[in-house]
Amino acid sequence: MSDKWTLGEKAILIRTEPEKAVMVALIRPEQTEQQIQEYLDELEFLALTAGAVVVKRFFQRLQHPDPRTFIGSGKAAEVGAYCEEHGVELVIFDDDLSGKQTNILEEIVKCKIIDRSTLILDIFAKNAQSAQAKTQVELAQMQYLLPRLRGLWTHLERQRGGIGMRGPGEKEIETDRRIINDRIAMLKEKLQKIDQQALTQRKTRGEMIRVSLVGYTNVGKSTIMNEISKAEVLAENKLFATLDTTVRKVVFNQMPFLLSDTVGFIRKLPHHLVESFKSTLDEVRESDLLIHVVDISHPQHNDQLEVVSRTLKEIGAGDIPVLYVFNKMDMYRKNYYDAYLTDTERAALEAELREKWAEKTMNRAVFISAINREGIEDFREKLTEQVTALYFERYPHKKEFW
Repeated sequence: MSDKWTLGEKAILIRTEPEKAVMVALIRPEQTEQQIQEYLDELEFLALTAGAVVVKRFFQRLQHPDPRTFIGSGKAAEVGAYCEEHGVELVIFDDDLSGKQTNILEEIVKCKIIDRSTLILDIFAKNAQSAQAKTQVELAQMQYLLPRLRGLWTHLERQRGGIGMRGPGEKEIETDRRIINDRIAMLKEKLQKIDQQALTQRKTRGEMIRVSLVGYTNVGKSTIMNEISKAEVLAENKLFATLDTTVRKVVFNQMPFLLSDTVGFIRKLPHHLVESFKSTLDEVRESDLLIHVVDISHPQHNDQLEVVSRTLKEIGAGDIPVLYVFNKMDMYRKNYYDAYLTDTERAALEAELREKWAEKTMNRAVFISAINREGIEDFREKLTEQVTALYFERYPHKKEFW
């Protein structure tokens, strides 16, 4: 199949193959190489979601990042030599870079340099469907770019210092800064109107209990949403497949409530993204109950649970009651149970797991496999029980009507 198509007389090249990329990470004194490998596993999944194939990982142990090149200049040269030899076009750093660092690294490596936040913003831009999500992502991109303009524009400066020695780059940067500031102001104004519309919509939902699905990205929230609400929400094995909040009315045992599927959280989520997605996260903040979905089969499920709990506190949702749903039990057994274990031994291990989390969550935990419908009835019963208790607590005078 040809990778070209024509529009009139103009031939346009369409990329049909993923970009080849390498990843770079620092190992600080308080970290182990195993921890960094786990972080890079997630970064590689992010890269794959964005459309890149990672061919190599580079590590360097440093007390502190180099202010000019983040990694040492020798390591930067090593990365550049590898990229040139193997035709690599993209270098992804697991930490945020300044504009100056990006500019210097591109001079040394001779490749496109991006950091973790840029990669996440790119995935959000790719997956944004609604006007609200697109506006939120653009605002985050503008806010991220603004402080990095000076470093990115250094190649246009004629020379540094001295009265009357201002190069054309410095004039351009001021123009660009003003354009970006104007754009940010316009996007914030547009989001304020969207927020107001969303607030009006939430007010018209009446007095029903609101429940929100929260969790790390790619833990199965959308699959659960589809299962218990019969909604048709996109569910893929990709990070950030869902950006737009979906709200559906659900009725269990004649008890109605509103169920929302929200954007997933992630380690080192860019704060500009959290800030610009305020209107989406309002759905979480205004919930009466949170369903915290955890991928129990993931090696770092404890860390992921902690990241989500910390983010919920940061956005002001730390005091909302939580029902913990440990999903992907089928994968957990496949990954962690030895093939030679007897059924009795497997049952004992699983009972121990359930007992541990029942104690940690004050008996607010259920274990399911949404894809296989395992444990769904137990989940429905637990959720109905929680919603009923919340409803009677909030509206005791209406109990006779239910």
